[in-house]
Amino acid sequence: MPERRTVALVTLGCARNEVDSEELAGRLAADGWELVEEAADADVAVVNTCGFVEAAKKDSVDALLEANDLKDHGRTQAVVAVGCMAERYGKELAEALPEADGVLGFDDYGDISGRLQTILSGGIHASHTPRDRRKLLPISPAERQDAAVALPGHAQTVSGEPTPPAGPPEDLPEGVAPASGPRAPLRRRLGSSPVASVKLASGCDRRCSFCAIPSFRGSFISRRPSDVLGETRWLAGEGVKEIMLVSENNTSYGKDLGDIRLLETLLPELAAVDGIERIRVSYLQPAEMRPGLIDVLTGTDKVAPYFDLSFQHSAPGVLRSMRRFGGTDSFLELLETIRTKAPQAGARSNFIVGFPGESESDLAELERFITEARLDAIGVFGYSDEDGTEAASYEDKVDPDVVAERLARVSRLAEELTAQRAEERIGETVRVLVDRTDDEDGVVGRAAHQAPETDGVTLLSTDRELEPGRMVEAKVVASEGVDLVAEVLSVEGTGCTEEAAR
Repeated sequence: MPERRTVALVTLGCARNEVDSEELAGRLAADGWELVEEAADADVAVVNTCGFVEAAKKDSVDALLEANDLKDHGRTQAVVAVGCMAERYGKELAEALPEADGVLGFDDYGDISGRLQTILSGGIHASHTPRDRRKLLPISPAERQDAAVALPGHAQTVSGEPTPPAGPPEDLPEGVAPASGPRAPLRRRLGSSPVASVKLASGCDRRCSFCAIPSFRGSFISRRPSDVLGETRWLAGEGVKEIMLVSENNTSYGKDLGDIRLLETLLPELAAVDGIERIRVSYLQPAEMRPGLIDVLTGTDKVAPYFDLSFQHSAPGVLRSMRRFGGTDSFLELLETIRTKAPQAGARSNFIVGFPGESESDLAELERFITEARLDAIGVFGYSDEDGTEAASYEDKVDPDVVAERLARVSRLAEELTAQRAEERIGETVRVLVDRTDDEDGVVGRAAHQAPETDGVTLLSTDRELEPGRMVEAKVVASEGVDLVAEVLSVEGTGCTEEAAR
C-alpha cells in the first residue's frame, strides 16, 4: 500500500482564496493525499495566506507561526505558505520567516503534490522570485485566453496546452470535481456549507492607486462560461444551494472573450441549474455598471438583487487621486436606479478614510453619501501605505492619528446607519437560506441582501427543525444591529406553511 500522506489547508482572506484552497485540495486528493481538517492531524500544514493589507499579512504570519508550533508536539512535519502573501513576497518572506518550510507561488500550484512531497521528504524547493504578474499576459485582453500562465481557478497550462487531469474522471477520488473543460481545475470541497464561491475571473486591469492586487494576481482574464457552468452543476450535485460569483472585478467579465455583456447571458443559465436556489454576484465596479446588468440582477428568478459595489469614497477629488471615477450624486443615482427596479435590493460597500490629501470637507462629503445611501453593510478602513502602490509615493499624507480618528468616526456612523437600514426592513417578506442551527442562536440563515460572513444574518423564529440548505419564506419582525429576526411563513419544497406545521 502507498504511504499515507495527510495535508490540511488553512485558508485566510477572501472568498477567492477559499476557491483556490479547494482547487489545491482537488489536486492533492487526486494524487493520493488525505485531506484532514486540523493542521495538528496533518503531515503538512498548507497556509493559504492573504497579502492585501498589513492586518491581513500579520494574520497570515501568525497562522504560519501557529502551525509551526505544532511540529514540536504533534503529527505536523512541515509548514508551507501559499497564496497571495507567498506570491507577493516569495524569497523575502522565506528569509524573514524561516519557520516556513516552503514558500510556494502560483506557478507551483500545477504540481502542488510534488512540491509538498519534496518538502515533506526533507528536500528544499526554492522560493520563487516575485514578479509583476501583469507582465506575464498580453496587453490585449482578447489575446490572454491562450497564454501559458498559471492562473488560480483556471487550471494550469504549459506552452499553451492544458495540463491533463490527474486521471480520467472515473479514477478520481470521491468528492473531487473532474476538470469539465481545458481550463477548468479539479476541486474538492473543504466544508459542508450550503453556499460555495465560484470564480468568474482572475486578476484586474484597473489601476487604483492604493491597491497592489493586480501586481501579484495579474491582469484580468475570464473563465469560460462552460467551465463556470460545469463547476456550478458539480457543486449543486454536492448539495450546494447558493453560488457566489467572485473575482477581482465581476463587471468586466467577458471583455477578453469578446462580449462585455456575457454576465447578463450567463446568470440566467446558472440560475437554471437544477438544485441551485440562489446566485449572488459580488465585487461590482460602480463605474462599469450597465443598465442591462442591473436589469438581470434585479429581474431574474433565483438571482439575488444584491449589489456589492466598490465605492471606496465619494468625494470626487479623493476618487481621482485613487484613480477611480464617480462621486456622491452619481453613486446615489445608481442606487436609486437599482431600488426603482427592486425596492428590497441589498447594497453594500467598503470605504477608505484618511487617503492622502483627504480634507475635512472630503470626509464630510463621504459622510453625506453614506448617510443618504441606505447601505445594508459598510466596511470602513483607515488608509495605510502598501508596497508597490502609487499612493505610497504621494506626499500629502494624513497624520496617522487623524486617520485613526476619522476611522473611528466613520465606523460609528456606519454602525448606526446600517442598524437603521436593518430596522427599515421590519415588515418585509424575505427568502432565507438556512446556513446552520446551533444551541445559542437557533436557526440561522441569510436573506437575499446578506452575503456570507460580511453582511449580517437572519435569525429564524420557528418550531420546526430546519436543516442547512433549506430555503424558507419569512416575515421580518425585528432587528438586532445589522441582523434580522424573522418568523417563518413557509418552507419551500414541502408545501407546508408554518401554521400548518403546528
